[in-house]
Amino acid sequence: MDRGAVIVGSGPNGLACGIALAQAGLKVEIFESASVAGGAVRTEELTLPGFLHDVFSAVYPMTLASPFFQTLPLKEHGLEWIHSPAVVAHPFDDGTASLLYRSVKETASKLGTDQNTYEKFFQDFVNHSDSLMEEIMGPIIHAPKHPLLLSRFGLNALRSAESFSQRYSEEKTKGLWAGIAAHINLPLTDATTSAGGLVLQIAGHAYGWPIPKGGAKALALALTSYFNSLGGVIHNGVNVRDVSELPGAKFVFFDLTPRQIFQIASKVLKPGTQKKYKEYKYGPGVFKMDWALDGPIPWASKDCALAATVHLGGTLQEIKDSEDGPLNGRITSKPYVLLSQPSLFDSTRAPAGKHTVWAYCHVPHGLNRDVSDLIENQIERFAPGFKKLILKRSILNPSDLEKLNGNLIGGDISGGLIKGSQLLFRPGFSFTSPYAIEGGKYWVCSSSTPPGSGVHGMCGFRAAQGALAKI
Repeated sequence: MDRGAVIVGSGPNGLACGIALAQAGLKVEIFESASVAGGAVRTEELTLPGFLHDVFSAVYPMTLASPFFQTLPLKEHGLEWIHSPAVVAHPFDDGTASLLYRSVKETASKLGTDQNTYEKFFQDFVNHSDSLMEEIMGPIIHAPKHPLLLSRFGLNALRSAESFSQRYSEEKTKGLWAGIAAHINLPLTDATTSAGGLVLQIAGHAYGWPIPKGGAKALALALTSYFNSLGGVIHNGVNVRDVSELPGAKFVFFDLTPRQIFQIASKVLKPGTQKKYKEYKYGPGVFKMDWALDGPIPWASKDCALAATVHLGGTLQEIKDSEDGPLNGRITSKPYVLLSQPSLFDSTRAPAGKHTVWAYCHVPHGLNRDVSDLIENQIERFAPGFKKLILKRSILNPSDLEKLNGNLIGGDISGGLIKGSQLLFRPGFSFTSPYAIEGGKYWVCSSSTPPGSGVHGMCGFRAAQGALAKI
């Protein structure tokens, strides 16, 4: 085929889209405003020389769970995954911690009276994880290959995270669940907030929550290398301000959110699409920090040193109180904090004896207040002496994040609000395809389309499949 495609944006979805198109024989060019490809998959020395920090995303459960990324020879292009002994740690004020392990049985064995309930519920989903991920990352409207599996998942996914927690009797099991479910950045009392938590928890057991050796950039470099090997070309440092600046092509894809697409392509959008994109809603933001440390985090619970990912928030009630706020313009004094400590397991991230730490909390959309003290206090709460180890810190508020990556509007890392109609119909309801824009030439391939946020590339892959069907 000599009919080509151009893609604006080189995040994981843009790269996935480009790879799928190039695999089909199309000539593909990607235009990226940043100096390097990868979008929100980037590693830099944010604090001190020799300390490698993941600027945006850091831990990748959905990459290994992705039906498309599973097929790619990324190991041959330099990607090496690192798995910590435990997937997730969740400490409590009494100096103990709940742990999620790859093994469902091992996890359940430490959950007291919830052991049988936990093991019975999760083991079957984990046993059929590839089939489940294929279903939930597939087209919104499709004939299920595994209808019973999907319906069992769906009935639980429709519940609120708070409601789902009622199956447990142990407060520490509820806390572990709340920390995972809270990734969705919505009040845990909202319907369907169990969906994201269940996907992440099942993925944790089935695939782990790994980190790339050398930092997030290793994933971006592997995807880029494979794309290049297929003949794809990436133009870095090119800020596309109008679609007229793009070369002629059969297809044009946008790895961008609706607001950005409207800004550069309004002239080719019909009035209805313009209205839909202007009214697209964005969700709460995040306030993100990185630290160069003089030593490992001194956790009160030594078990926290077993996991690359640690959730700080205590009980279900405390996390619920924290997550009620951002969507409604508030933040609590003890916010739920997501933390990663990659240098415990990857010595390439920091000089010998030193460490890097990454963390963020959920905040109202576009918040310009400094909440670094709140985050550091939460870490100190579960790791007394943490602050004394800080050599240097990096602070990125929602505005900083958006300046570094235009897709992170108001600090929203999910490509738009994951609530109501936008949970399923992103960027809006369509009788044809959620990826197609106008007339079959223009397409959206970002996380503002199904299946939504996460570094899985399925938005890009599905968009590419839709376009290829037009040939």
